[in-house]
Amino acid sequence: MRLRSLLAMPRLRLEVVTGDDALDRTIRWVVTTDLLDPGRYLRGHELVLTGLVWRTGPADSETFVRALADAGVSGLAAWDLTLGAIPDDLVDACRRHRLPLFKVPEDVAFATVTEEVVRQLSSARAADLTAVLDRHRRLVEGTGLDAVLDLVGHCHVLTPAGRVVAGPPPPDPAALAAAFLTAPRLPHHVPDLGMSVFPVAAGSAARVADWFIASEGDFADWPPERRTLTTELAAIVAIERARLDTAVHADREIVTAAAVGDAARLRYAGLAGDPFVAVAASGRGSPRPDELRAVLAEVLPRPRAVGVLDDEVLALVPATGEDVAAEAQTALDLLAPGLAGGGIAVGVSDVATAPDLRAAVEEARYARRLAAARPSPVCVVRHDELATHVLLLASVPDDVRHMFKVRLLDPLHEYDRLHGADLVRTLETWLRVSGSWTRCAERLHLHVNSVRYRIQRVQDLTGRDLSRLEDRVDFFLALRLAHGPEDDPGGGPS
Repeated sequence: MRLRSLLAMPRLRLEVVTGDDALDRTIRWVVTTDLLDPGRYLRGHELVLTGLVWRTGPADSETFVRALADAGVSGLAAWDLTLGAIPDDLVDACRRHRLPLFKVPEDVAFATVTEEVVRQLSSARAADLTAVLDRHRRLVEGTGLDAVLDLVGHCHVLTPAGRVVAGPPPPDPAALAAAFLTAPRLPHHVPDLGMSVFPVAAGSAARVADWFIASEGDFADWPPERRTLTTELAAIVAIERARLDTAVHADREIVTAAAVGDAARLRYAGLAGDPFVAVAASGRGSPRPDELRAVLAEVLPRPRAVGVLDDEVLALVPATGEDVAAEAQTALDLLAPGLAGGGIAVGVSDVATAPDLRAAVEEARYARRLAAARPSPVCVVRHDELATHVLLLASVPDDVRHMFKVRLLDPLHEYDRLHGADLVRTLETWLRVSGSWTRCAERLHLHVNSVRYRIQRVQDLTGRDLSRLEDRVDFFLALRLAHGPEDDPGGGPS
């Protein structure tokens, strides 16, 4: 479609202000903007509509028109309702940059211009539906994805778990999700369903964290215009997903408050009295923490907050009687084929209210470490799999646990560093075999007397008596704090 075609549309009644000699320029789509410098949103050959809200003085016209010219815009249609005219400085700027300028009648809405032009483009070439999508790229915040999919037709947006985000329910969403997760490369045709699947975020390393588009037919048989259309649609879906994910910062504040026991912040967030389950998760290689956050937000039953804290993802899930661990394990098992060699470890706490959420978070973290030590690519460990002393440690303040560990183990670590000794390992092995000199010597390939000497040195350095149960328990707990639950020093002191 060419610019001069605009003059033949009776509903529009556009008038050429300047640029009569450039009316053979082609129009590919329509963009409405009131930004002073909209260049980064333009791709060339647009008809730009503006109400001049950006103009605060004559100099702004030069900035605006230069941005349009640099972007390769075909023409500009404008009207200033406040002034009741098009300012001379805008006309002059269009002349300098050889940009055709049209006057829009006061009683013709920009929406009418857009509608008429898009109808003309669509009837001329199906490929020009891309113009509609470019227009909706900015409008989608208000209209949602369904309005865009209605224009495209025969398309669906889904999550890797098979949930339909937009569009009518496709045949067998679970099968489409499985095909998306396991396809050797994307896009991918699913012959049994007669559909093709496309990633929304083409650069995402973990498919489990992406949405995808399912469209009828074999993409290999599509004309270039339809492939371009799908690429544009994917970009719009990515924008809509980013818009929906607006609670990231607030969620991080909530899970941080839970992790440190900030009761005031939790009350402010409305978490004062209701019971919650804490969930901690980490990835092995893939997915990354930000991707894992999206995965948990999808698979957990109605999470209240999901946020990234350092390299770990924490979530708070309302305790409504559902088995959070079982539901998470089932959902993650379905997603496992999309991990691309990575893995997900998840820990789930017992039910707790706001005053005890810090301990619940620590409980979930211990369970997550235990899950990470297991070979399964996707593993969920619940609180009742943890030993009783681990639950006890989870409720002790961080600074107390740190001081307890430092006082007992630092003298041994320092001695090992200075003398090349192996006191910490010897002590840990000795506790694992319940204080058996012979079994400890066998495991360390030492003489029994060497083991006795090292344990005596441990007692001398720490002032503890390892013949006493109390002191054995203290060392056992200190080693537990140093290594985490996946490195259990054995059956405990005896």
